Amino acid sequence: MNSGRFPPPWSAELQPNHYVVRDANKQQLAYVYYENEPGRRSAAKLRTKDEARRIAANVAKLLVAAILGCALLVLAFVVPAAATRPWDQQ
Repeated sequence: MNSGRFPPPWSAELQPNHYVVRDANKQQLAYVYYENEPGRRSAAKLRTKDEARRIAANVAKLLVAAILGCALLVLAFVVPAAATRPWDQQ
């Protein structure tokens, strides 16, 4: 088992009336509900199946974006600092 709280990869799985986003340990992280029938969908203010699929897929991608964002933030501060060390200048 991974040591992270919600280990990657995350997946979006289709269920009868919703998508569920799960981590690598199959822990449910999010539910995105949809309704195919337009009348019921508007009354309950639910998404279409395609809208729900896109939302669930984007939630599953959030972890990757967060990891890459943190890596880029570290690089933005570490690399310039290493390039301008005063003891390397002559």
